Amino acid sequence: MFNPETTQITIYTTSWCGPCKSAKRFLSDQGFDFTEIDIEKENISREEMASMTKGLSVPQIVINSKPIGGFEDLLEYFKKG
Repeated sequence: MFNPETTQITIYTTSWCGPCKSAKRFLSDQGFDFTEIDIEKENISREEMASMTKGLSVPQIVINSKPIGGFEDLLEYFKKG
């Protein structure tokens, strides 16, 4: 499975996003640290975020430099191992 000590996770979020909060809670509950980038605070457009990830919606989650998508994609990613 994934090792919390060697897995690098970045989450692109907004402060008002429910699935963003769920994704952060899920990762924390699994023992993972992550870097959160609030696209509104950092003044990153959705188009700019999409060029770094694979989607326009938040959250967008990147694990070990691989864009995996949003919260549902995160759950599926962990289920598959």
